[in-house]
Amino acid sequence: MRWAAALLMLAASVLPAAGAEPEPAGYRGEPYRAPVPETLAGAVVVDDDAALALWRSGAVPFVDVLPRVARPPDLPPDTIWIDHPRASISGSVWLPDTGYQALDPARLAYFLDALDALTSGDRSRPLLFFCKTDCWMSWNAAKRALEYGFSRVFWYPGGTDGWEAAGGALEPIEPRPVSR
Repeated sequence: MRWAAALLMLAASVLPAAGAEPEPAGYRGEPYRAPVPETLAGAVVVDDDAALALWRSGAVPFVDVLPRVARPPDLPPDTIWIDHPRASISGSVWLPDTGYQALDPARLAYFLDALDALTSGDRSRPLLFFCKTDCWMSWNAAKRALEYGFSRVFWYPGGTDGWEAAGGALEPIEPRPVSR
């Protein structure tokens, strides 16, 4: 029932169908922080209100794909490195580095294993992807999920920036561990 109510709210607040930035045929590469399309073929694009309605429904896993800041390779070994914390939407799952244009086999397996776990192996169950505003990482990840057979994909281009600007709270999050 909560799912039906969320869909009704979603129908009233889906972003416009056409935008100035065209969808690329494949995945988008550098620069990842740039204006994104208003569409993603096969996915439902949601604005802040629709994302909040889906979040409140509790029926849609939220997937954060912001990359993790890596230790600089030229940093001397005796230099202390402190990971950059990630603040994200409460209850979301962080799959860092899964929104790049190309994924190596291990990162792709990590991504698909996590999505299968979030949907209990039912690729018709919904998933919502996000990152930050004007970040192609979430667009790429949502497109990848569609291409691997996940059929109910939501894309939230506002990401944590839009969520916070709309009054939503963020909380610290850790990456989902690799299960292999």
